[in-house]
Amino acid sequence: MSRAFVKEGDQEEVPIIPPRAFLPPGVTNYVTPAGYEQLLKEQAALQTEKDTLSLENETEQRIAAAVLNGKLQLLQERINSAVLLTPDDTQRNAVRFGATVTLKVAGKIQQFQIVGVDEADIQKQKIAFVAPIAVAVTGKKVGEVAELRLGREVRKLEIQKITW
Repeated sequence: MSRAFVKEGDQEEVPIIPPRAFLPPGVTNYVTPAGYEQLLKEQAALQTEKDTLSLENETEQRIAAAVLNGKLQLLQERINSAVLLTPDDTQRNAVRFGATVTLKVAGKIQQFQIVGVDEADIQKQKIAFVAPIAVAVTGKKVGEVAELRLGREVRKLEIQKITW
């Protein structure tokens, strides 16, 4: 049947599925043990929501199920591509993935943990390993200074402490 004979009200909206946190193409999807557990919990919660989905309107039910299926598919891709990293004891003297870093920046103390992209949450002081500040300090040791370029400005980041 031609689209010309379909009533406008019969057309369903295409559901919009929000994207996952950005992971640059070709970059390995590193996750901490806590980040991996977080992904599995999110998967279980979405599956439960999908299994218990109950809307009276059939169209709304179909759209909600499509959104949940899309979210589950994107999440499953992240889980499948996850590479679990646990720090080696021999590497704990320098900033690495999973470390909590205390910095001195322009006289102020800042602290954050370097984590995977899905675990990153600035409110919890967790930043993604692909963030410019994480890239700048990775490999540095206590007392060393990293440079963070912000356009024409260069900020000095002095490593004060590294904890695991």
